[in-house]
Amino acid sequence: MVKKVRSRSAAQAAVKKRSGAKAAARSAARKAVKAKARMLAQSKPARPKQRIAISHHREEDFKADGLRAYAKYRDLGIADATHGLAQAHVIRLQGPCNPAEVSKLHYHDVEFQMVYVLKGWVKTYMDGQGETLMKEGSAWTQPPKIKHMILDYSDDVELLEVILPAEFKTVELKA
Repeated sequence: MVKKVRSRSAAQAAVKKRSGAKAAARSAARKAVKAKARMLAQSKPARPKQRIAISHHREEDFKADGLRAYAKYRDLGIADATHGLAQAHVIRLQGPCNPAEVSKLHYHDVEFQMVYVLKGWVKTYMDGQGETLMKEGSAWTQPPKIKHMILDYSDDVELLEVILPAEFKTVELKA
């Protein structure tokens, strides 16, 4: 039996050919992944372009037209500027606190909710957290659909609230 001997350059060419085939296969796989990503990106509806929202403090902007009858809300223009992506407002809870009116267990069907105490204090209950006293400078997030309620608050309390999306459903529960 005669063994065929390849020259060194022939062996190198064979290796390059195999490497080239592997590189071509990798390149084809990358192209397929990129094409799939492009299709997914195109299938997502494009969000409308957001605009700048500027809101200056004016007492007449506090309205009693929000979620709770015992609160006044100052809309910061975020919902309009983001086409409903988010909402932000300053809330003034009207004193004195009436626990029979405010202490109602409920949840909000939201993706995100954050509250920051601008002035005064508020005592809350959140499922899994219990009672917490939030003072000026305190901030908290409320996970989606967490059961919660206000227990008490100071006569001068002001809160900044940010919610996603701007439109959401609130569900009141039996305690």
